[in-house]
Amino acid sequence: MKRKSFLRSIGLASGAIISAPIVAAASVSKMSKNPAGGRGGCSLVPSETGGPFPLDLSDNAFYFRQDITEGRPGIRVIQRMRIVGVDNCNPMPNLRVNFWACDADGNYSGYSAFDSVGQTYMRGYQITDDNGEVEFISILPGWYPGRVVHMHFQVFVSTAYSAVSQFTWPHQEAVAIASDNPTIYTDGPDPMTPEEDGAFTFWDSNSGSLVSDYEHQLATLVWDEDLQSYVSDLEVAIQGEGVSGVGYLEREAAKVFSLGDITPNPISSDSKISLNLLTSSDVEISIYSISGRKVYEKTLGRMNEGDHQIALMPGSDIMASGAYVFQINVLSSGRVHHDIKRFVVE
Repeated sequence: MKRKSFLRSIGLASGAIISAPIVAAASVSKMSKNPAGGRGGCSLVPSETGGPFPLDLSDNAFYFRQDITEGRPGIRVIQRMRIVGVDNCNPMPNLRVNFWACDADGNYSGYSAFDSVGQTYMRGYQITDDNGEVEFISILPGWYPGRVVHMHFQVFVSTAYSAVSQFTWPHQEAVAIASDNPTIYTDGPDPMTPEEDGAFTFWDSNSGSLVSDYEHQLATLVWDEDLQSYVSDLEVAIQGEGVSGVGYLEREAAKVFSLGDITPNPISSDSKISLNLLTSSDVEISIYSISGRKVYEKTLGRMNEGDHQIALMPGSDIMASGAYVFQINVLSSGRVHHDIKRFVVE
């Protein structure tokens, strides 16, 4: 299938908007000097199509990573996002945030229309830190007919609610980057503006015309001389009050166990996490670095119902300074339940 026919088949060639659900969450890095901010303020981010390429990354741990480029050519962008609850503007920690975009040539991975089935570039997810922030290493995507340069994301709060949207960057900055790097962005600079993209406009029946409305979907894009990279920030407000939502899977897990906070955090040799089992269960724990590498796992075996304290410092030789994610798997009555917590090693 050719690109033009493909876009028409999914309704994007004419700028149509499709509604579709999709993925996941975040983490923090000390590479960047300034916290995520951007222009989102504390207004609910508009819901947009997930695009034809969301895939459910949450079911594949391979996508838990910070660098999503897989070496694809392009101008490097450190992309940061901060998630807050629109009800009180407080940060939302321990949520999964998924990012995906096309490469510099306008191609997506994982789709037959682009001869990229089985490929995984420009896709990944992270877990939000205590400040509701995630950070990815990406490239500025290219463009394709009918769409301005953009990136997709989903904030997965729970099985009851997730927010799916897209964002773009200041048009002149994106055009300048493509113009200055013609050997990378071989299709040239983006010929469209966000005001012409159906995903960032709406039909105003009063004026009888398309009206742009992407104030809360416009990320910054600034060159950082120290990092030798562009840095982009966006704050996104979603439904909630800075706490996780509860859906069916969360309610089912709550019948089996509850997981407390890691204290102290940043962790020390005394750090522990509390686990309350409502029924005797088999328990496994694992720890992942921000890059998605599993650095530790342990089977705790059968544990009786009641309160338990799990030590969190497997050894300095295992965990260097940085951000990590703790995951617990609890097997009860033939079903595995999960929970995660983010922590820092200084």
